[in-house]
Amino acid sequence: MQRAHYATKAVIGDASRLKIGVVVSQFNNDITDSMLAGALATLQAWKVAKRNITVVHVPGSFEIPLGCVMALRKKKIDALVALGCVLKGETKHDEYISSSVSHALQRLMLTYKVPIGFGIITPNNLTQAKARSRGKANKGIEATVAALQMALM
Repeated sequence: MQRAHYATKAVIGDASRLKIGVVVSQFNNDITDSMLAGALATLQAWKVAKRNITVVHVPGSFEIPLGCVMALRKKKIDALVALGCVLKGETKHDEYISSSVSHALQRLMLTYKVPIGFGIITPNNLTQAKARSRGKANKGIEATVAALQMALM
């Protein structure tokens, strides 16, 4: 039986046979830990067995694409979820990181033919980051739902 997910308009499916990798940045972990919790709760709601979930912690968002490759090479993964937070600063550093990571993840999806839920937020400040990483607006949840929907297509 399918029911509406509390955080999105998506319908919860049965993903019990899927193997999922979650790659999460440790930088800004006060934000990314909340996103990871949302992602794991979503995987549980979609019936993904704990033994079928691989969580890879990487130092920062720039390392997320390589973390995805490591997860893909280590196990047979049906979908990945990439979680990170790149806060805007006084320089354009955030733009370079965000652009590089998003392009790398897109290339990985097309090369490996494995969906990657994009949960890397790029807020202007900590207040926006908190708003996008908690409660119903948790981007970890949204990225996980997207990855699961693509994997079940």
